[in-house]
Amino acid sequence: MAAVVGRRVPDVASACSAESFELRHLHLELRVAFGPPGPGQLEGAARLELRCLRDGAAELSLDSHPSLAVRSVGLAAPGGDPRSLRFESRPFASYGSELRVFLPEPLRAGERLALDIAYRTGEAPGVCWLTPEQTAGKQKPYMYTQGQAVLNRSFFPGFDTPAVKSTYSATIKVPEGFTAVMSATTWEKQEKDNTFTFKMSQRIPSYLIALAVGDIVSAEVGPRSRVWAEPCLIEAAKKEYDGVIEEFLAVGEKLFGPYVWGRYDVLFMPPSFPFGGMENPCITFVTPCLLAGDRSLVDVVIHEISHSWFGNLVTNANWGEFWLNEGFTMYAQRRISTVVYGAAYTCLEAATGRALLRQHMDNTGEDHPLNKLRVKIEQGVNPDDTYNETPYEKGYCFVSYLAHLVGDQSKFDAFLQAYVNQFKFQSIMADDTLEFFLEYFPELKKKGVATIPGFEFDRWLNTPGWPPYLPDLSPGETLMKPAEELAELWAASSLNMEASKAVDISAWKTYQLIFFLDKILQKSPLPDTNVAKLSETYPKISKAQNAELRLRWCQIVLKNNHEPEFGKVKDFLHSQGKQKYTLPIYRAMWSGSESARALAVETFSATAPQLHVNVQNYVKKILASEPGGT
Repeated sequence: MAAVVGRRVPDVASACSAESFELRHLHLELRVAFGPPGPGQLEGAARLELRCLRDGAAELSLDSHPSLAVRSVGLAAPGGDPRSLRFESRPFASYGSELRVFLPEPLRAGERLALDIAYRTGEAPGVCWLTPEQTAGKQKPYMYTQGQAVLNRSFFPGFDTPAVKSTYSATIKVPEGFTAVMSATTWEKQEKDNTFTFKMSQRIPSYLIALAVGDIVSAEVGPRSRVWAEPCLIEAAKKEYDGVIEEFLAVGEKLFGPYVWGRYDVLFMPPSFPFGGMENPCITFVTPCLLAGDRSLVDVVIHEISHSWFGNLVTNANWGEFWLNEGFTMYAQRRISTVVYGAAYTCLEAATGRALLRQHMDNTGEDHPLNKLRVKIEQGVNPDDTYNETPYEKGYCFVSYLAHLVGDQSKFDAFLQAYVNQFKFQSIMADDTLEFFLEYFPELKKKGVATIPGFEFDRWLNTPGWPPYLPDLSPGETLMKPAEELAELWAASSLNMEASKAVDISAWKTYQLIFFLDKILQKSPLPDTNVAKLSETYPKISKAQNAELRLRWCQIVLKNNHEPEFGKVKDFLHSQGKQKYTLPIYRAMWSGSESARALAVETFSATAPQLHVNVQNYVKKILASEPGGT
């Protein structure tokens, strides 16, 4: 079995010369200074400890960004001052630049060196500065970094590709009254000068190095877990997650092998955080939208926990095979969910995911090249622009198909443990995964399962379109059928209120309600007055604080042009900046009525400063498109 370790994988999202040098360790020395009133600044130094991989290497190419101002580059000398090196910055792509460093003489394979790079960075795509008004507490500013996919090159210079993994350490000096947290296995605080030191003892790719600085406190919620949040949210976070995380972790360990990262903490981010969660090792950054107040969204964190094995431990070697991270994680998430919540509920959640995939492919066209699992990312294309539901849900279907070929859940679970053990701390390609699968199950290899007509592995990877195999979700029928039947009643031209009110939804959990609302959305616009009656009949839905329900209710309001509740759309967009919620609502507004489009312009004008720069740019593209054509 030939794994990627030992060979380099081309990554057009990176300008780095990882084929010539191995990164052994990265150390950051940073001083965080806030505004006011705009972006602050990181005054930094990065030490890259490298090993030369080939004879004659005389220059080094690193990933950087125009927002990162490099002041000097030195070659560290044992016991002496660093030797100053010539360097230059070259254009590379819209999302980065190339830092070219010239060495004093060619190196031989095996030689080690350390580069010291002094730099500063302020407003940058991977470094987010929030004013007090943009935080939950509205008292102090806040900063955080977001590395995936290629944004950490604006946080520090380095090898910004998932093909390269290394350990890292950091020393972070922050203003008095602030706390720093990082994706690291150990950390300490020096009280005298408010300096925090961190160390990640496991090798990780650059995109998983993360820092947050703010008015942050913590509370224990398990034997190896704590929640972090602004003081005004910490009690809600503790109440919501106390005892929950350990249960998910323990099930994950039984299924996929040891949890290697030590602690699993959760940081509840300010409302502008653009993602549901970012699976930074040891501390996952999550949206505060998960604090629904009734634990109805705690299972969302199972996805981020599953990344502890699939993505963080076994990583896609380039962003064109993102499905290796997300498809396996979706499968792992649903295995954990099945153990904890049962097959019916998990199948219902998977049906919701399938509906999102259907909606995405209907919007883009099944034959769109981004609807392949193996995406070709051309030179200069930002991997973030290829992000969609396909690697998640089509990837999940492919992993489910592999399990279907095995035909025995316990045997496939054992395979997943062996897979993680084989490739832990490595970055791999789909070919490595599939070769290992066929070697692990020689009887399937002998049968030629990789080339079954219509289900060829090559077709899965390289042909766009709907998955050729869909896992059986029939165990969810007991929950789906009542929701479908109720949606039919509400979509009927003559509304039978008596029959509708006879259906008791008080015990329905989040994904059954989501499934119901998705069906209502599919059948919209509803007959006149039905949406108003729906809102009045089910305040559990129309007045919900659960963000997944709010998203769908806003979409229903817009698709039915129900102007009396446009205020709920506005309120939801003001309350959070998660990309998964924000973009669909702006698309719905922009493809709706004239008053909906006016609401889109007004709301974006008011909320743009609280959104992540990527989300701002995506909304701008929507508002610049032909109205009604998104």
